[in-house]
Amino acid sequence: MFKKILIANRGEIARRIMNTCHVMGIAVVAVYSEVDRNAVHVLEADQSVCLGGSEPRDSYLNIDKIIDAARNTGVEAIHPGYGFLAENPDFAERCEEEGIVFIGPPSSVIRELGDKTIARQKMISNGVPVIPGMITPESDPGTLACEADKIGYPVLIKAAAGGGGKGMRVVTTPDELHEACVSASSEAINAFGSDAIYLEKYLTRPRHIEFQILADDHGNIVHLLERECSIQRRHQKIVEETPSTVMTPELRVDMGKAAIAAAHASGYVNAGTVEFLLDQDGSFYFLEVNTRLQVEHPITEMVTGVDIVRCQLEIASGSRLTLSQDEIRGRGHAIECRIYAEDPEQGFYPSPGKIIYMKEPSGPGIRNDCGVCSGFQVPVEYDPIISKLVVLGESRQQAVSRMIQALREYVILGIRTPIPFLIDLLRSDAFKAGETFTDFIEANFSDWTPERAGADFAAIAFIINERGGKKKHQAVNREDACASPWQTLGNWRR
Repeated sequence: MFKKILIANRGEIARRIMNTCHVMGIAVVAVYSEVDRNAVHVLEADQSVCLGGSEPRDSYLNIDKIIDAARNTGVEAIHPGYGFLAENPDFAERCEEEGIVFIGPPSSVIRELGDKTIARQKMISNGVPVIPGMITPESDPGTLACEADKIGYPVLIKAAAGGGGKGMRVVTTPDELHEACVSASSEAINAFGSDAIYLEKYLTRPRHIEFQILADDHGNIVHLLERECSIQRRHQKIVEETPSTVMTPELRVDMGKAAIAAAHASGYVNAGTVEFLLDQDGSFYFLEVNTRLQVEHPITEMVTGVDIVRCQLEIASGSRLTLSQDEIRGRGHAIECRIYAEDPEQGFYPSPGKIIYMKEPSGPGIRNDCGVCSGFQVPVEYDPIISKLVVLGESRQQAVSRMIQALREYVILGIRTPIPFLIDLLRSDAFKAGETFTDFIEANFSDWTPERAGADFAAIAFIINERGGKKKHQAVNREDACASPWQTLGNWRR
């Protein structure tokens, strides 16, 4: 096993990885940008290295600087977390060339699966069902128009080289296609360095179901059950749960087999996620393979009891999987809510700034993977995720109730967060009924506004208190060591 690793990331995921490393007795080197100098992940690491300026290209996306930090600190391996360089095949390849273990799949696997059209070709050749659509990338609108006619509208434009909603457009009529293709290509080249796009048949109101996989270097592959990730904004997940409310034992077996087949088809090693779209008629289709640890991995850990980061480290060190498929069982129901610095009233627009005060929820079945603290300045340069709030209940109903209570206890002052929105979402009839499709937010919360009554009442109470005439604080002799705290609190009443 490794003695020291470097975590090429920041925030809550850096702390999450660090936690398992410290339990395993592995020393951790953190990297940081100037704006993250006082970040929690830096303070908790065994060593830390400043990479440079706040812009990602000067720090967390700078391969040369990260490799230099790894060399100078004598680490044996690098964990990329998610985001930044986690799915960059050039970074994984550079680690391989430098003799540093990349805690993830081989660079060749990342490269092939990172191209969505190549991934589709591999799945088709290995019998994994895929959504009808193109199997080669294209950037010419004329060619794409011909393909759209063959597929049939509506179609979905997707970037061949990326994900996360970038370069993605839904097109319902031929008149919309040209402009949407140009826009998607432009966004794709800015995000991924390639303007290649392709078309898929757009499924109306599908569910987004994914299977966590683990694969070692000895040919052993298992899945850790499914996650329901249909509730999304801007094609990015915001609430996840396991098990899925739509899952049957038979469907779980079929989708699990397809996930393992996808891993075999790509020569996958380490932890990854095979994503599917589940149509309303029960048909499911391969979507993509995420070649990294997922943001939502904690809910799988909660129901299975498997530490996925530990498995990543063991696999990367050459160990065989100790789990068999028959041994993997889910117990209870887990839900994750992503807490971002963003404003749901303004289209979930980022809301960077200083966290004046923060109080995390706690209690049985509650886990909060958090990367910030009171006084932290949430920077504008990076993804605005603050934490992943996770709960486990014996049943879905208990998990929902527990999550609502945890959200009510979660206090973050100074910035906007989606906490009020998430509470309303979890309390909605559609969510309670398990009707969680990918259009959930558009269909149920497109014109959402927060409840103002509490805020108005608080404002009125403050004005009355200010203008109602305060009593003077009772003077207390500083030398009186026995002064009651009630004498020092000022204006209070029972």
